[in-house]
Amino acid sequence: MEQVWGAATSAGRRRPINEDSYLAALPIFVVADGMGGHQRGDLASAIAIDEFASLAERSVILPQDIDVCFRNAAHRLRDALAEGVGGTTVCGVALSLQDGVPYWLIFNLGDSRVYRLSKAKRIMEQVSVDHSVVQELLEAGVVDREGATRHRERHVITKALETVSVPEPDYWMIPIEQGDEILLCSDGLCDELSDQDIAQTWASGTGPQDSATLLVEAAVAAGGKDNVTAVVVSAQAVGFVTDGVSETTASMVRVERAGETHADLHGSLENTSPRTSRS
Repeated sequence: MEQVWGAATSAGRRRPINEDSYLAALPIFVVADGMGGHQRGDLASAIAIDEFASLAERSVILPQDIDVCFRNAAHRLRDALAEGVGGTTVCGVALSLQDGVPYWLIFNLGDSRVYRLSKAKRIMEQVSVDHSVVQELLEAGVVDREGATRHRERHVITKALETVSVPEPDYWMIPIEQGDEILLCSDGLCDELSDQDIAQTWASGTGPQDSATLLVEAAVAAGGKDNVTAVVVSAQAVGFVTDGVSETTASMVRVERAGETHADLHGSLENTSPRTSRS
C-alpha cells in the first residue's frame, strides 16, 4: 500500500510538555494546539482529538459531522475545565464528495494552519485564514507580512475551541487533484519557518512521513520556542473513498461560501468570539 499520510510532533526546546495533539486516520486528519498552560492545554487538545476520532473509518465526511464534533468537544471542555479557562485551536482536513467528485473538506478554528501543495504546479498556498488580531491588522493594511511576524499581539487569537464561546469554524471545499498534498500544522511551525522555507522543506521530502518529520525538525532547529506538529496528507488518500455514495448523502449543506475563490474567502472574515492570548 502506498503511503498516503505522515505525522510528526515535538515539544520544542523551551516548553516542558507538548500541548499539541493530532489525529491521522482516514478519512479525517486534525491538529489541535492546546492553550491555557500545562494540563489545561494538554487536556483541551486531547478532548478535541478524541471527538474527531469518532469520524475515523467513515467513507466520507460532511460539514455537519465536523460541526457535531466541535459542539461535543466544547461541551466536554466546559465540564472538564469548569474551574479554569482553557481551550485549543483546531485545524483539519477530511475526505468528502460533492456530486460524486472527491473534495478536500478543510476546516479551521484559531491560528493553526492548513496549506496545500500542488506538486504538479509547484505551488504552495495557505488555505486557512488565521483567527488572530494580526490577521485582522493584515487585512486592514495596518501591518505587512514582515511586520506581522514581530507584532506584540501576534499570539492573540480571536477564535478558538474554548470554555467561554460557541465554536464557529471556517470551512473550504477544494477539488482533490492528482499530486496534491495537504499540510496541517500548529503555529509552532509557521512561527519559526517562512512560507518559502515550509514549501522547500515540504517538497524535499520523499513522502508524507518524511516531509512531516523534516518540517518539525526544521522548526525545532530554527528555534523551537513552541510545541510544533505537522501532518501531511497525500491526494493518494482519495483512493480510499468508497464508491456508491448517494448524491443525497454526499451533498454539501453547510459549506460557507462554497465555490468562491481562495482570495474571496480570505477577504471575508468575521470574528465574533472573545480574544484569547496564547500561553
